[in-house]
Amino acid sequence: MRLEGKRAIVTGGGSGFGAGIVRRFLAEGAEVMIADIDRDAARGVAAEFGGHAQEVDVSNADSVAAMVAAAEDAMGGVDILVNNAGITHLPTPMEEIAEDEFDRVFAVNCKSVYLTARALVPRLKAQGSGAILNIASTAGVSPRPRLNWYNASKGWMITATRAMAVELAPAGIRVNALNPVAGETPLLKRFLGEDTPEMRAKFLSTIPLGRFSTPEDLANAALYLCSDEASMITGVCMEVDGGRCI
Repeated sequence: MRLEGKRAIVTGGGSGFGAGIVRRFLAEGAEVMIADIDRDAARGVAAEFGGHAQEVDVSNADSVAAMVAAAEDAMGGVDILVNNAGITHLPTPMEEIAEDEFDRVFAVNCKSVYLTARALVPRLKAQGSGAILNIASTAGVSPRPRLNWYNASKGWMITATRAMAVELAPAGIRVNALNPVAGETPLLKRFLGEDTPEMRAKFLSTIPLGRFSTPEDLANAALYLCSDEASMITGVCMEVDGGRCI
């Protein structure tokens, strides 16, 4: 019960890494809002494991503000925010990515962090405590060819995490990030371009531990960084990547 009494929002909580984090947080005693653009997916996780389902478009200011207001109504406040929602583009030469696709990647992966901070940080400052966890990527540390603008968006998130940590520390708010390698999530096919045994083997050959990351891997790391056990840790961008970035 390492999160007993804590109230958390997990964006992109309806599937993949987000759903894994939701399940672990609930098991450790937290009250959790499962926020996802896919309302049915959020409701499915809530029905199976508990928590509060909330539809949200993290790239839209009004939708994010409504999510935070709904969390306060449902849980009486927020102690933990996990910015997990994210998208990518298909492996493509950088100059061939359409402008609207570029804009969507940066809106979901980057602007969302700004919007959630704008909506939630004043509340965390008022209570003098809080933990924000951004789910970035090894792509922001060791970029892969043909995923250029996704790589750049995750590099932005890593820098934003460190900048937020420095600014918010005096207010008692910790900000950290996780950098997962690709895992068994709905985004895997888009990272690979095509999900074939050959493509998987090629990708796995770059991971020293020889396997993809799992929602459980991310949940374990998220649990630590969002718990009071990590009360002296802020500005850390932790690789959960089986050695990919060594």
